[in-house]
Amino acid sequence: MAYDENYAVTGVMLAFRQTQYQAFPLNFLSARTIIWGGPLVQHNSLEVYKGLYELYHKERLLSIYTQVRNLSDQSAFLTVMRDLDYTYEEHLNIIVDLAKTEEQLWSEVHSKRRNEIRRAQKEGTTVELSTAPDTLTKCYLILKEVYQRAKLPLPSIDHFEALLQNSTQEEGLRIFVAKYEDKIIGCMFCLAYGTTLFDYYAGAYQENYDKYPNDLLPWEVFRWGKRNGFTRFDFGGAGKPGVPYGVREYKKKFGGEMVNYGRFEKVHFPMLYGLVIRAFNLWRVLKK
Repeated sequence: MAYDENYAVTGVMLAFRQTQYQAFPLNFLSARTIIWGGPLVQHNSLEVYKGLYELYHKERLLSIYTQVRNLSDQSAFLTVMRDLDYTYEEHLNIIVDLAKTEEQLWSEVHSKRRNEIRRAQKEGTTVELSTAPDTLTKCYLILKEVYQRAKLPLPSIDHFEALLQNSTQEEGLRIFVAKYEDKIIGCMFCLAYGTTLFDYYAGAYQENYDKYPNDLLPWEVFRWGKRNGFTRFDFGGAGKPGVPYGVREYKKKFGGEMVNYGRFEKVHFPMLYGLVIRAFNLWRVLKK
């Protein structure tokens, strides 16, 4: 956090250290730090922006690398980040304009996706915003299954519990659930900030794909967002331009505009990073 001479906050940045294992040395070798969106800086001050990163590097959480996942155009800070030895790589996002009418949004959904949404409704699948005490636990079990199947890291449930505990009526974690016969079969975790809803984590039980929860969830979240004053839905990562990515193809079928905010990345231990990447790729091949 940065302050001026009157102790007024002029900038803030949140870094989240994520590790896949608890025991040493795997806890260190699997550790990375994610900075969502970069710093929030008053008047876009380059001095404050750079100062926050310099402070982070002094107090750095012990991680193999740091990745900054931009949520808006950060081109004004490109020179500063290069001075700090961060590399920039292109990375896509999809933004859905919730200020459009529901009819306009529906018309932009791919016809096959519209049919699957109708099938979900016909099958009896429903979507709701849930605040029940046990919802997070039930949804986390879904996410664990999805991420284990995809062989990807997932934050511990403590991370989501902390988000939920610090949420307010205006901002924070929103948990949407897809239900069939009163059982939660899918979920979408969103972060509410200002007039934007951010897709954070989502998934569904594979055994319930025939109820189309992954098709109904985004559409119903769009509708909920419109009703509750949100004007943008950030669908999150859509991969690198020119590189095939199934998640991008799935998200594109809900309409929206493709944007390229990119990412910044800094490797703190280059030799270990190369070793870890090779080991991870080998592990994913062997687990198939």
